[in-house]
Amino acid sequence: MAKLKKDILKVAGKSLKSRLIVGTGKYKSFTETAKAIEAAGADMVTVAVRRVNILDKKKPILTDYLDPKKIIFLPNTAGCYNSKEALRTLRLAREMGGWKLVKLEVLGDKKTLYPNMIETIESTKTLVKEGFKVMVYCTDDPLLAKKLEDNGASAIMPLASPIGSGLGLQNKVNISLIIKQSKVPVIVDAGIGTASDATIAMEMGCDGVLINSAIANAKKPVLMAKAFKDAVISGRNSFLAGRMEKNFYGLPSTPFKGKI
Repeated sequence: MAKLKKDILKVAGKSLKSRLIVGTGKYKSFTETAKAIEAAGADMVTVAVRRVNILDKKKPILTDYLDPKKIIFLPNTAGCYNSKEALRTLRLAREMGGWKLVKLEVLGDKKTLYPNMIETIESTKTLVKEGFKVMVYCTDDPLLAKKLEDNGASAIMPLASPIGSGLGLQNKVNISLIIKQSKVPVIVDAGIGTASDATIAMEMGCDGVLINSAIANAKKPVLMAKAFKDAVISGRNSFLAGRMEKNFYGLPSTPFKGKI
């Protein structure tokens, strides 16, 4: 039996064996965070620079539980509501830890946590000019997603539904359009609630998924992390295999040709 080629996700020059990216917020402890990420098999984790301690050794520090030499830290701008805050946060991350690969999110509304796309696009332009590699959280609007790519985004990260909602994929048509038009990775970010949502996203052709709340808020986060690992692998394999065509009428499993 022929061996399958290694299926590697490449983002901004980084090679990831896992297409599951995991957030580090909302867990009960750094110990639980580390166990969940290990169970998920993730190569990359997001770190909210404004919320998670990664440098102050006087307090519990994430880097004591996750080795940044073994796993890629992706600083993000969670909690930023304008371009000025987001830019300052990522510039600080670069100064403190040398991080140039970053995740940008500029929120526009405290109720829905939808992104402010005008400021997101402007922030992307600025960061790219300053030498950052920017993975961008955005709405599921194909036109705006294309605008981000045209302005140098390293990955497009459309929401499945509002952050932390667990509602799953609410607009598969738009996500599909973004996938078809994009030459950079498309990673579904926000709103996925359970493992089957991740499988669906991967079967559609998404390059990856980013999960935080669905794992951290599960009754058994470590077990849920393992479920997401399996779901992403299964969905990706299903996409690569190529599904059968849909039909409106029944087709017999056994062909009529040669029937006695």
